Amino acid sequence: MTTAQEFWETFYSERDQVWSGKPNPLLVREAERLTPGSALDIGCAEGGDAVWLAKRGWRVLGVDVSQVALDRALKHAYDAGVEISVEQHDLKVTFPDGLYDLVSAQFLHSPVEEDGERNSILKRASQAVAPGGHLVIGGHAGAPSWSEHQDYYFPTTKDVLDHLALKDNWIIITDEVVERPLTGPDGQQEMRKDNVLTLKRLF
Repeated sequence: MTTAQEFWETFYSERDQVWSGKPNPLLVREAERLTPGSALDIGCAEGGDAVWLAKRGWRVLGVDVSQVALDRALKHAYDAGVEISVEQHDLKVTFPDGLYDLVSAQFLHSPVEEDGERNSILKRASQAVAPGGHLVIGGHAGAPSWSEHQDYYFPTTKDVLDHLALKDNWIIITDEVVERPLTGPDGQQEMRKDNVLTLKRLF
């Protein structure tokens, strides 16, 4: 296994469920106004976003480096009465084939990522968007005060756009920093900032 596989398999295996199972609010906000078609959810984890999209009529392929997470995503979909497809990829090595009406990359941060890895994955994600389709990227703008990852680099939307280096067949739909309340492990209360980019490929 790669370093990323080892890390994330361990991460998910240590608990029966890591995430809430609910979709990411930023994706909901951006995707609920789109017409369902084919969707690629990269870093799909336990399938909260993938299942939400499937419920709305999207044909979803969820991708993650962890097979444990993908197995949970399939069970989540089964329990919800919808179908999704999944593929295991270490995205710095392999990427799913095809073009999609929606490509979603939500909080694609990793403490074991290599330098430039996230940028190259997001560039590849943009290349997987079909003409007329959308790329939705959600990311943290910083670590909470209690996090051990204070030195982790959280790119701005400008950073992401600079690295994507998209041609003039793309337009920006959303470029925003969103604040939300966050409760820490010991009841700490603070606001957390997240970035959201929604980009549309025209042709």
